[in-house]
Parts: sequence; C-alpha cells; structure tokens
Amino acid sequence: MTRYLPGILAMSALVVASNILVQFLFGNWLTWGAFTYPFAFLVNDVMNRVHGPDAAKRVVLAGFGVGVVCSLVAAGLNLTTLRIALGSGLAFVVAQMTDVVVFDRLRAGQWWRAPLVSTLIGATLDTAIFFSVAFAAVFVFLEPGGDTGWATELVPMLGSGPEAPLWVSLALADLGVKLALALLALPLFRIIVKRLIAGVA
Repeated sequence: MTRYLPGILAMSALVVASNILVQFLFGNWLTWGAFTYPFAFLVNDVMNRVHGPDAAKRVVLAGFGVGVVCSLVAAGLNLTTLRIALGSGLAFVVAQMTDVVVFDRLRAGQWWRAPLVSTLIGATLDTAIFFSVAFAAVFVFLEPGGDTGWATELVPMLGSGPEAPLWVSLALADLGVKLALALLALPLFRIIVKRLIAGVA
C-alpha cells in the first residue's frame, strides 16, 4: 500500500485544492479549480502505467472519499448545493474509473495513446455529468428547492454564439481547459513515468 501513497496523496491534494479554488472565478466562464482538477487524470494515468489498474482504482476511490468529505464540509458551510455535490461526486467516480478502464485497454500501444485517449474520454464524461446533474433543468427534481435558475438563464454561448443556458457555456469552457491540459500534461506523464519506473527497478 505504501507504494500507492504518493498517488493517493497527490489525488487527495488535487481534490482538496480544486474544491477550494472552485469558489474563485477566473473570467466569465471558469473558476480557478478548472486549472487544478484536470491533473487528477494525470495522477490516475501515472499510477495505472506504473502500478496497474488496481492501483489506479484505489487512488480514485481515495480521491472520491476526500471529495465526499469536502462536499460535506462545503454543505455544512452553505458553500454548495446538493445537486452540485451529487454532480461532483458522480462525475469524479464515473470519469476517473472510465479513464482507468480505457487506459488499461490501450496500454500496449504507443506511450502517448493511452493517457491521451483515456483522459479525453474521461474529461468529456466528467464535464457532461457534472454540469448536467448540477445545473440542467431536467435534473431539478434532485433538489426542488435549490436555486439554479441563474444557471439556466439563456445567454449567448460563450458570449457570442447562439443563445443557450448559461451552464452550457460554463461546461464548454471547462471542457476546453481540460482538453488543453490533457495535451500539455503528456510530457509530464512521460517524465514522471520514466522516473518512477527507474525508481521501481
């Protein structure tokens, strides 16, 4: 278990940091948490490459546990809603576990293929699940008294496109950051994996 500890600590730190930074806006469509959370996929993929899918799943479950604690604390301080907490937890566990499975199926290919494809799929799932569960009108039954009317207000998409609910612009901006960071994280993945494998050997 101790060999998984760095991955567990890294994942937990990213979850805590993202839960804190999501409270602070960056421009019109993002929060600072959008720039930290995507690195959870990097941690997941590094653990998968170095220690295998079972280790990656343990790291994901540890991160999920930390996320649940963060959501409970935020709810106690009235910093979040039930829908946001549900969306966050569901998105995290589904996206990260999907990342584990996709990565493992592609691990025999070129070094960049598994981390890139698994992260792109996981990040897309994460964004779709979180923003729809947290803000889409179709899920209002999850928290009938919740105040999400601001998120369903019709606005030009990303400030200049056709009109759509505000949460759609927020989701698109978030996904754009995730996909960009997935590309930027590839060299980091390569460097970290080489060093860890050398250390294990």
